[in-house]
Order: sequence, then C-alpha cells, then structure tokens
Amino acid sequence: MIRNEPVIAVQDVDASATWYQTLFDCNRSHGHGGDKFEILTDDEGSVLLCLHEWEVDQHPTMMDTTITPGNGLILYFRTDRLEQIRNQAEKLDTEIERDIERSPNSGEEEFSIRDLDCYYLTISSYHDYGHGYK
Repeated sequence: MIRNEPVIAVQDVDASATWYQTLFDCNRSHGHGGDKFEILTDDEGSVLLCLHEWEVDQHPTMMDTTITPGNGLILYFRTDRLEQIRNQAEKLDTEIERDIERSPNSGEEEFSIRDLDCYYLTISSYHDYGHGYK
C-alpha cells in the first residue's frame, strides 16, 4: 500500500490548521511536533494535508523562507461537497483565483483559491480518474 501525505511549510501552523479546518470541516490529529507540525484528516482518519513550520528539523526544502511557497505545486482536492467548501472559502474572505467552472481536462466542476501562505488549491467535484480524464 502507498499513500501520499503532502507536507507543506507554513508561517503559522495553528492559524493554517484553523483555516483548513474551517474550509474543509476536517479534523486536527495534533501531530508529533506540537505547535510546529499538524496533521489534518477527514472523518475516516485519512490524511488530507500536513502542516510544518518553516525552518524546523532541518528539512532541506523548508529552510529558506524567502522562496515562493508552492512554486510549481497545486494542492488538488476532490470532494462531494464542492458548493459547501466554496461557501466556506467566501466566509473566510479568501480571494477566489478561479470561480467554479468545468475543467476541460476532467470534465468536472472546480474552483481555485490560495491559502494563508499563498499555496494554490484547486477543489474539484469528486470523480474517479480514468473516466473522461484527458
């Protein structure tokens, strides 16, 4: 079995965790790093995202806070609650980069925003890969 558990560097772990909890209505599993690391999970306990404070533990990609966070990265989430999450993004006063539209690749509706650290998120209606994906 292989699972992907993305870890992103953030300026304020608690603020970012609270923001993601509000956006996705997800859980915090209070990671092994205290206020330096947080694990966000869905109701089944699957990891959605890990938040790691910059310049902790000597991780080579998290040492230089002057780089642009997320350059070349899209945090892509598939959900059966697209409208609810879009509404939460608005309540969080999050700038909508691209509002809900149909993706020419997946054929599914999606929208895009940036989080507190300017990571780019695309939230898509849930779909299985291989069915209409170009």
